[in-house]
Amino acid sequence: MAQARSKRGFAAMDRSKQREIASKGGQSVPSEKRSFSKDPSLAAEAGRKGGQSVAPQARSFSQNRALAAQAGRKGGESRGARGGSSEGARRAG
Repeated sequence: MAQARSKRGFAAMDRSKQREIASKGGQSVPSEKRSFSKDPSLAAEAGRKGGQSVAPQARSFSQNRALAAQAGRKGGESRGARGGSSEGARRAG
């Protein structure tokens, strides 16, 4: 029988305090040094390099296209539920 664990530290804080603290991480880097936000091709290249560093048999998305499609849909639904907007949605609207 598993014991219930009490929340401590960050988990015990109210949501607004957690968000306030978490947002400071993104603000700590000046915008001119956020290279991926300024150069999407650099981000794409880094993603490809990361994917190539994983052995082909361990690349579940490359082996299972249905799993990749499901993950993409789930990510899109999650982003829509949060009220976030993507670049394409901004251009279309």
